[in-house]
Amino acid sequence: MTASIEARPPLPPFTHETAVRKVRSAEDAWNTRDPQRIALAYTPDSQWRNRCEFPHGREEIVQFLTRKWVRELDYRLVKELWVFGGNRIAVRFAYEWHDDTGNWFRSYGNENWEFDVNGLMCRRIASINDLPIKESDRKFHWPQGRRPDGHPGLSELGL
Repeated sequence: MTASIEARPPLPPFTHETAVRKVRSAEDAWNTRDPQRIALAYTPDSQWRNRCEFPHGREEIVQFLTRKWVRELDYRLVKELWVFGGNRIAVRFAYEWHDDTGNWFRSYGNENWEFDVNGLMCRRIASINDLPIKESDRKFHWPQGRRPDGHPGLSELGL
């Protein structure tokens, strides 16, 4: 740990309340679709597995996210805490997006997160599946950006 790395509260070990806040913070950040901002929540040498890609470090994370949102248009994400313990959190998520030809998808997945003492994510392991949907089957309709507080979560939506 270096003193130059800023802490990213909440910090481990997580309680139920702090784990829920950490998950919502991650969801909010990803819904900005700002790769530079998002990368700051990860350690400089963070290790990822996302589908069949293995980004390592912030620069590769920025490159990965930049490519992602060129392909996944009108992206909207909901994350939900699954389980937590110590410095680890597991989440489930769903996000909706369309490609450049107008085909809509809902992507479902699970992530396992590991954090350093500063609250930065040092490991992210994601498994994701894409389901083609009709535009009329979309469930995430808020304006681009942060999901409104009153919008239902995954459990409330039956996802």
